[in-house]
Amino acid sequence: MKSNYSNVAQLKELMTAPPMTAAKHAEVMRKRIADRRMVEEARELKKAEDGLRFGAR
Repeated sequence: MKSNYSNVAQLKELMTAPPMTAAKHAEVMRKRIADRRMVEEARELKKAEDGLRFGAR
């Protein structure tokens, strides 16, 4: 499983960076939600296809 926390930034860089704006946060969250929905839909399609394949026998 891919980790969302694989950032290799140094601590000093993280502590001195300006905070994320609300607009940027919203953009990041929308992308994360879209990615999660895409994965969930792919799982559901795969599950449905497997059900049809095994049900046809």
